[in-house]
Amino acid sequence: MVAMAAPTLGPAYGDGMVLQRDVPVVLEGSAEAGETVTARMGDATGQTTANPDGTFRLTLPARPASTQAKTLFLSDPAGSTELRNILVGDVFLCSGQSNMELPVNRALDTSNQLRMAADDGIRLFKVGQTTASVPQTHFTEPVQWNAASRDTVGEFSAACFYMAKQLRLDNPAVPVGLIHSNWGGSAARAWLAPEGVKALYGAEALEQLRAYSNDPLAATQRFVPQWYDWWREKDEGREPWADSSILDWQPIPKFSFWNDWTGTGLDTEARANVWLRQTITLTAKQAASQGKLSIGAIDDMDLTFVNGQPVGYTFGWGVERTYDVPAEYLRKGDNEILIAANNMWDTGGFFAGPDRLFFTSDRGEKVPLGPAWEYSVSGVTGVPPRAPWDANAGLGVMHNAMIAPLGPMRLAGAAWYQGEADVGQPDYDEKLRELFAGWRDQFGPQMKMMVVQLADFGERRAQPAESAWAQLRQDQLDGVEADADAILVTAIDIGEPTDIHPANKNVLGKRLAHAFAGAAMPMPAAAVRRGEAVEVTFTGLSGDLAALGGPYPLGIELCGAERDTCRWASPVLSGQTMSIPVPAGFQAQRVRHAWADAPVVNLYDARGMPVPGFELAITQGD
Repeated sequence: MVAMAAPTLGPAYGDGMVLQRDVPVVLEGSAEAGETVTARMGDATGQTTANPDGTFRLTLPARPASTQAKTLFLSDPAGSTELRNILVGDVFLCSGQSNMELPVNRALDTSNQLRMAADDGIRLFKVGQTTASVPQTHFTEPVQWNAASRDTVGEFSAACFYMAKQLRLDNPAVPVGLIHSNWGGSAARAWLAPEGVKALYGAEALEQLRAYSNDPLAATQRFVPQWYDWWREKDEGREPWADSSILDWQPIPKFSFWNDWTGTGLDTEARANVWLRQTITLTAKQAASQGKLSIGAIDDMDLTFVNGQPVGYTFGWGVERTYDVPAEYLRKGDNEILIAANNMWDTGGFFAGPDRLFFTSDRGEKVPLGPAWEYSVSGVTGVPPRAPWDANAGLGVMHNAMIAPLGPMRLAGAAWYQGEADVGQPDYDEKLRELFAGWRDQFGPQMKMMVVQLADFGERRAQPAESAWAQLRQDQLDGVEADADAILVTAIDIGEPTDIHPANKNVLGKRLAHAFAGAAMPMPAAAVRRGEAVEVTFTGLSGDLAALGGPYPLGIELCGAERDTCRWASPVLSGQTMSIPVPAGFQAQRVRHAWADAPVVNLYDARGMPVPGFELAITQGD
């Protein structure tokens, strides 16, 4: 006879958590199918019946903020569960890529900040990094809520923690819960919920993800036609996977990253597409049934073939690859292993030693692949198509593994710092729209979205020029303006031109806190031609505009309708308005501010809040 288990809540609910104030408390978990589940916290109770699959969801009445620890009791006929030391306040999701992930240990003033980190009113919840092709109900690593302390804060998101510190300073009566769910290098689309994936990338993409969850080999077969089409177009119709002899092969100089292959060209330019080849010998018995091919980790991505047949695709510089190989792909004697490897950044190729590479028969016999591989550097440049289940740019794969398991707990808002990985790609504002929709569907419509406009990074220029970073910042601004409850928090003045990971998350955290608390942020409103000048107005200012350190704002451009028509301008500030003289005969159509990868900015309001980077179309005034 199997003992019945007491009801349990999802992995994001636990001792020491913070529940969102002023909205109904939504609880989700599992219990015995068909049993009545009761929840009680203080004098509030809720009750429901577990579904046939054992899941349940119930709601408790909204509660005001409280620093007094509460206990949540959950029971059904099988037993009871208690969650202790629960506070009620504001709960935030802090998500994005490496600049939101950057920990307190790497931010400014670390020693002093750690010394003053302890605050039982700030509770931290950190999600481990993993991906999944379909939404999950549990995390792959243990998770728990921890009070802020010197020991718990060091590896937590600095921007997120400093936001909480400012919120607590401004309102000590309201506890703050922080959920850290980030992944350096991740693309925005990796964080989309399934409905967002479908809206932007179509139903077929979702079907490929579901297929990968059930059968990775079948999903690979479904994906490779688009990879084939891309390669043929780039390589004059050639198909190296069908006949590898068409390539020029050389022995690899050593089993290592190809950056270390002196004299190959890869030592000076490691961003490349490189074919890797090895041959293994199988007995009749080893080739008679399916096996598994382990190729270690490839930096960054691979499409791997056995005897010309694709067996697996993976992106991830530290991800170990093991692919199923059907018996019909194998043969007695020599079998060719072919890897199409692509590196987009830094080191490329073999990530670990040759002992990680082997073929395993269905009877457990291992056939080493060995270190003596051949390579051929392709003339094909660019990045091949990425599969929907790709690690850092897969469709919804981080949402599925790192957001979905949080369940329907209610949140006050989200701080989103991401975009570096999407520079140069179109429609970032649409990605924000779908991201926000997915989060509000899961965590409640009350969520306020705070988007960090990218910090300055990269080349500084003396003349106006096009900038993919500036365009991404504009897309961020457009996405925020299209949402009724989102706000842009710019970091355009606190970056480092030579460091994509600026350390000043202290100021950024304060700006995020002020934004959540209701402080308006400077935003461009309109650019209107009046006589011989363009008048630019703004919203969200506190006090008058000021050009710090000089007589006029820097980085202001007037542009015609075409590219490469922009020129510097010397505007005049008057209160909250900026007036830009238009040179005689120039057909000004657009105004730009801070339109560069790493602009120098000095335009602030009276609080010291910077005006974000922007472009405005000029309209004709009266």
